Amino acid sequence: MPTSVGAPRQLLRRLREVMAQQESAQARLDRVVVLIASNMVAEVCSLYLGRRDGSLELFATEGLNPGAVHNTHLKPGEGLVGLIAEQAEPMQFPDAQHHPAFSYRPETGEEIYHSFVGVPILRGGHTIGVLTVQNRTKRTYSDEEIEALQTTAMVLAEMIASGGLLTGEVSTEGRRELAASFTGLPLSEGVALGHVVLHEPRIVVTRLIAEDIEFERRRLLQAIEELTGMIDTMMERGDLARAGEHREVLEAFRMFAHDHGWRRRLDEALLTGLTAEAAVQRVRNDTRARMLRMPDPYTRDRLHDIDDLSNRLLRLLAGGVGTAATGSLPQDAIVIARTMGPAELLDYDRQRLRGLVLEEGGAQSHVAIVARALGIASLTQVKGVLETVEPGDAAIVDADSGELHIRPTQEVIAAYADKVRFRARRQAQYAALRTVPPVTLDGERIALHINAGLLYDLPHLDQSGADGIGLFRTELQFMISATFPRLEQQTRLYKAILDAAGDRPVVFRSLDVGGDKVLPYFRADKEENPAIGWRAIRMALDRPALFRTQVRALLRAAHGRELRLMLPMIADRSEFEAARKLIDREVTILKRHRRPEPKRLMIGVMVEVPALLWQLDKVLPLADFASVGSNDLIQFLFAADRGNTRVSERFDALNPAALKALRQVVEAAARHEVPLNLCGEMAGRPLEAMTLIGLGFRSISMAPASVGPVKAMILSLDAGALRERLDELLGSEKASLREDLRRFAAEKGVQI
Repeated sequence: MPTSVGAPRQLLRRLREVMAQQESAQARLDRVVVLIASNMVAEVCSLYLGRRDGSLELFATEGLNPGAVHNTHLKPGEGLVGLIAEQAEPMQFPDAQHHPAFSYRPETGEEIYHSFVGVPILRGGHTIGVLTVQNRTKRTYSDEEIEALQTTAMVLAEMIASGGLLTGEVSTEGRRELAASFTGLPLSEGVALGHVVLHEPRIVVTRLIAEDIEFERRRLLQAIEELTGMIDTMMERGDLARAGEHREVLEAFRMFAHDHGWRRRLDEALLTGLTAEAAVQRVRNDTRARMLRMPDPYTRDRLHDIDDLSNRLLRLLAGGVGTAATGSLPQDAIVIARTMGPAELLDYDRQRLRGLVLEEGGAQSHVAIVARALGIASLTQVKGVLETVEPGDAAIVDADSGELHIRPTQEVIAAYADKVRFRARRQAQYAALRTVPPVTLDGERIALHINAGLLYDLPHLDQSGADGIGLFRTELQFMISATFPRLEQQTRLYKAILDAAGDRPVVFRSLDVGGDKVLPYFRADKEENPAIGWRAIRMALDRPALFRTQVRALLRAAHGRELRLMLPMIADRSEFEAARKLIDREVTILKRHRRPEPKRLMIGVMVEVPALLWQLDKVLPLADFASVGSNDLIQFLFAADRGNTRVSERFDALNPAALKALRQVVEAAARHEVPLNLCGEMAGRPLEAMTLIGLGFRSISMAPASVGPVKAMILSLDAGALRERLDELLGSEKASLREDLRRFAAEKGVQI
């Protein structure tokens, strides 16, 4: 029974007419199977749909006993229909009754039919049903007939999922309806209960059947060319930080986008009568179904590349749809994305944003800094979450323990409601300490500062009761801006920061960009090792105009007040001297033009390059203060990239070698009577902060949310007793002193 090229298109047009009728869902399905049987010159056409228990139910038939509808159920994997659902691929049997998987059901009356062909009805690569055709004679169905049946199944899947045809007992998303749990790396601590919002919303394909095939081919070709052009341009420019992209992600996109097999399958889907959007959806479903069932884990990991590429193509076909930040958000949004840049996160309404979940990105990434500034519970490295969630799903982000729960049970929700109440009580206890000076039991006053980088951070200064801002990351303003911030813009920001701080000190770090902190408007060459490449003070000295503009803005903003400016990534005394000369030149220009000057100018050195550890006696006499950047210092000491999950856990900041290096800085600063601070992630964790105090640090800077817990630790600590214990422990050959320091805290009642 050959099927002409025009037959599938005619069937699709007639299906559209049926679905437009104002009648019951069952009546529509009954008419659909009649149409398919007629179009394929078949004696039987049956539609089976999956239920939430995994079984398949006969929902409509033409040719079988009508009494079998809703009364015939197949267990998962049972019969030829179950086999097709399980394998998620088309199958045909010229003599079905003699196949070992055949399951005889007397109520259907199908024993008189021999030839059988069935195709899975797919959504997101998961089988939600099976569409079958049968004939009395033993025969083999042509590839064209099977292709037509697959196209019809794809249209049915979209109509079933979006048209409200079925009862709540029917599963339209496979395993997406079940509770699911994931683990990830915390970006910003906290617990959030809310509902899923996809950062890049999935495009719902509503126009499935083409009016003009050639017009759809032109639309698709134009969208593919635009997509490949965008990817190639981003790869050539190297501005991956703008969208938070990783190079390997774009490489995967480019591989798929240029794949001839993928393009050929899209064209074949178009020829069956689908629109460009429906063709993309059809090929995505078929590809995902195959990849989900492959044993190779690497191949399965590429599923999200197919999804991302398809979504980008669908957005282009839809005219370029923006992110969810521009749409209407629920009151308790849990935003989920594959990856995201810091500027994109700032586009969201802070009053509605409760949590953030990323599939990719390091715990020290720039979006992580913004997430901590916003104070939202955030996780990264949550692999596979986008395959499982749907917009509107209930979700719980536990960034304290690194867990994500999708569609949680009532028991899980109740448990987390208790946890949220407990956290609220604990935060109230920390808030009560806001005005209490952080003094140890033996009378040591510890200065607690916050790290900042955005205007969003300013209220935290008062809320936390901090002594000041120990690190203001000036580069964040540059990273979230579409163009290089002009002198006036920079001046306004720095003045706002100083105004908010009042009499409290603010330490501005000069522009620390380059390496992995690529500005979207700044062309930079790809570097093999960006963390130790052309960045920070190195870029400032090579491009002095950028550095001098920032210094000029800081000097203007701080007129009549104290200005503290810290220079990052200093590896040699000569770099510090060269930077000071540029600063002195700007001060001279200010004096020459008789403009207001800062009341006091203090230039500090950031100790984060290990080479500086052996030059401290040469550099510290030139500096007005010093600050340890423990994040970089420790990753460089151990040659382990803190943003690389494969190696970031291979060392511990409480390793004796790292602690000896930190004590060396403390002793040198004391010798030269230079004020010293530490502004890395170590300072924000009570156990590590306790250790820093034992080493001799009396000023530390941290995320605002960490001030309360660290202050509670200080108030319960005897610094002298800890110093004595550390003197003993630093001679240890252990890879970490973490457990020894935990035991000390437990013995002495230190709150960590």
